[in-house]
Amino acid sequence: MNADDDDATLASVESILRTEADALARLTASASIQRAALVAACRLIRTRCGEGRPGRLVATGVGKAGLIARKASATFASTGTPSLFLHPAEARHGDLGMVQRDDVVLAFSNSGSSEEIVAILPSLSLIGCAVVAIVGRADSPLGRHADPVLSIGTVVEACPLGLAPSTSTTAMLALADALALTVQRQRAFTPEQYARYHPGGALGRQLMTCRKAMRTGERVPAVSPQTTVNACLQAMTRARSGSVALIDADRKLLGIFTDGDLHRALASNPDPSAVLAAPVAGFATVPCRSVRHDELLQAALRLCGEKKINEVPVIEADGTLIGSIHVQDLSERGFQSAV
Repeated sequence: MNADDDDATLASVESILRTEADALARLTASASIQRAALVAACRLIRTRCGEGRPGRLVATGVGKAGLIARKASATFASTGTPSLFLHPAEARHGDLGMVQRDDVVLAFSNSGSSEEIVAILPSLSLIGCAVVAIVGRADSPLGRHADPVLSIGTVVEACPLGLAPSTSTTAMLALADALALTVQRQRAFTPEQYARYHPGGALGRQLMTCRKAMRTGERVPAVSPQTTVNACLQAMTRARSGSVALIDADRKLLGIFTDGDLHRALASNPDPSAVLAAPVAGFATVPCRSVRHDELLQAALRLCGEKKINEVPVIEADGTLIGSIHVQDLSERGFQSAV
C-alpha cells in the first residue's frame, strides 16, 4: 500500500475505529448477561471504599493493561472513591504492604494469565481483600480467583498484526469508566465534592464555591449606616478595597458603598466636605447585590459581568456578611469576567 495514499489512510482509520466501536457495542450488549457481576462489583466498591469507609480501590495491571489501571484509579479517585495504583511487579517486592483487608483490588488483564498478576493472587488471598477482575476470559487464572469477574469477551485487536493491545484496552477502559461513574452516581456525588478534588485548572475554577475564593476578615471593611463617608474611605484604604459593606448590629448585610458611589456623591454636591462628614447611608446602594457562600464562583462572576461591578458581598443563608468577591483577585488566578 502506498503510504501517501490519502484514501487508504482514511480507510485504515475508519476500519480501526469501527473495530473498536463494534467491540464496545458487543460489550454493551453483554451487560445484561453480566448483570449480577456488575451489580456486585459496584456494590462492593461503594460499600467498602469512600468517605467514612475503611477501604480503597487498588487498581493493578501490567503493560498496556497497567496503563488502563492507572487511568481507572485516577477516575475513581476524582469521583469519590479513594484509589491508588499498584504495579504487580513492585507488589512482589514490598508494595503489597499498601493493600489492606478492607480494600478492593481491581485487576486488569485481557488474557487473565499475566505472570505478574497471577503471582500476587495468593498474597491477596492471605491479606483477605476483595478482588474484582476485568478480563477477556472469565475462566482464566485471574477470572477463577476473582469474585466478581467482569469479561470484555473475545475481541479482535485493531492492530494490523493483531498483536498490540488496542481494542482490548479500549473495552477495559470503557468498562472501568462505567464502574467508576455508576458508583459516583450511586453516591449522589455533588459538584461541590467534585470541586474538592479538582482545586486547580479549569475544572477547579468551574466548580469552586464563593467561600473558597472570597476575601475575609480585615480585608472586608464593614461599617454601620451612620458611619461617616470619611471614615468609610479610611476603612477602604486600610483593606485595599474599592467598597465598604453596610451592616446592622447582627452583621446582616444592608448595603454597599463603593468608589463609584463616592464619585457620584462628590459630583452632585457643591460641598465635598459636607459629603465626607455625612453618614454613608445617604450615598450607599441599599439594598445591594450579594451572593451566598455556597454558590458557585461562576455565578458571582456572571453577576459582576451583568451589573458591571468589580466587587460583591458574600453572605450566609441568613444574610450575615462573611466575605467579599473581588474580580481583580480572581483575574490574577485565571478567572475571566465580562466586567
